[in-house]
Amino acid sequence: MTDTLYRWPEAAKFGRRVPKEKFYERGTVSTAVREKFINDVQRITWAYKLAEATINLPGTPTVPEIQVFTIDAKTDDVSEAVLGAIDKAIPFPIIFEIARHRADQPEVRMVAAHKQLGAGTPKLSPYYSTGWQPEDTLRQALPTAITLPTLYAALLQPLAPIIARPGEEMSDVAARLATVRKLEREVASLERKLRTEPQLNRKVELRRTLKTKQHELTVLVKG
Repeated sequence: MTDTLYRWPEAAKFGRRVPKEKFYERGTVSTAVREKFINDVQRITWAYKLAEATINLPGTPTVPEIQVFTIDAKTDDVSEAVLGAIDKAIPFPIIFEIARHRADQPEVRMVAAHKQLGAGTPKLSPYYSTGWQPEDTLRQALPTAITLPTLYAALLQPLAPIIARPGEEMSDVAARLATVRKLEREVASLERKLRTEPQLNRKVELRRTLKTKQHELTVLVKG
């Protein structure tokens, strides 16, 4: 996982405020998520539009444009349920920057899910994020890319907690990470059972299963 923040191109600046009601008034948003919008979000800004017309990189049907949204948090953070509602409402990949004030120190973090567009609701991976950083952190130039899909992958890959393997697409990384998280839950459950199991033969069986799952986890995490 990286803590890099990017210097978004001036030519791509959009700067349009989006009323949060546009998202939580939709019939598909639950009452609980609507409350999170109200409690978590101060302001949503459609900050940048990365497209062929703005940064001269061609898009594809899977990544026609990349949008950058900034969200000013009312409190310490913004719920992933809020990010998911915005992601599902906008038919383009989105990179979020969440801004907050803590002890009078403005901070920001970059967060995004891998978004797969299709005929229906976009498919989202888990959200990946940088850590919180001072708002005045020196920003880096965008990664070198020749198309919008390669730029999108280059923005997402460093955020993921596992390293992409050579030739691996972001959809493959997202699927592998989902399996990693499932295995982590299984390992934690086996460890709890092992600590409380009184029967020796059952302990041996649990230990064998745990060792197998830990090995599978190690293999999956390796880049």
